[in-house]
Amino acid sequence: MEIQGKLIIIGGAVDKGSFTETNLDKDASKNLNFFETGILKRIINESKHKEQSRIEVITTASKIPREIGPEYVKAFSYLGAHNVDVLYIEKREQANEPEILERLKAADVVMFTGGDQLRLTSILGGTPFDEMLISKYRNEEFIYAGTSAGAAAASNNMIYQGSSSEALLKGEVKITSGLGLINDVVIDTHFVQRGRIGRLFQAVVGNPKVLGIGLGEDTGLLITNGRQMEAIGSGLVILVDGREVKDTNLTQVELGQPISINHLVTHVMSQFDRFDLDTHKMTIHSSQYV
Repeated sequence: MEIQGKLIIIGGAVDKGSFTETNLDKDASKNLNFFETGILKRIINESKHKEQSRIEVITTASKIPREIGPEYVKAFSYLGAHNVDVLYIEKREQANEPEILERLKAADVVMFTGGDQLRLTSILGGTPFDEMLISKYRNEEFIYAGTSAGAAAASNNMIYQGSSSEALLKGEVKITSGLGLINDVVIDTHFVQRGRIGRLFQAVVGNPKVLGIGLGEDTGLLITNGRQMEAIGSGLVILVDGREVKDTNLTQVELGQPISINHLVTHVMSQFDRFDLDTHKMTIHSSQYV
């Protein structure tokens, strides 16, 4: 079955402008590049009704939801989208409430903010809200957008813990189940700035069927049909493809010992580059060979 919805997953630190300041127009001038080419604007443009789309900002992952939510409302409003509200879900029982489910049913876009992805999955996973979210993504012209924790939780496999500096020591990277909108990938965020490539290496070598996706700051992927990925934003997307791994010592070493991997393939994507999840082929937008 072809997926009808779109995923927009973002590495974190989305440059949405300095909206905590009182003089919005003055401070917005510092972020002209964002307003011209930014990810939030792309979310609006990709949505069903553009500026008129119903957008729900979901702050479940955050420990400061009442501060984070209004920031996104202001950001979307500045970009011309005014049919935006914050959907506060802080306990599992709230994800069963008819009023909450009606708001999700009416939404064209959900925007999951950053925070703790384990908090997000432990509150929403297996609830009627989660079931409706997946159904809308599969069957409707609907966008799931998530930044940081919201991105990490989108896949079936989710990294929730792991030191960047010790990520290639066996057992240092902890993986659990995510919300399950997309299979056969594992997503890591704040990727370039926090040096997390080792976390993806370990996640992929444990099951090379899974494609590792590392999202840099203010960088994301637009995924259509569940298979076609386009890099968006200002930075880099790192892909780790383990299907051609020739050898590893993963099962031979003890917990806490270094892991060796022979022939792990990586790709680096920047804005407008594409990657096909069926063929695992990448197309560079501005290739020097075209």
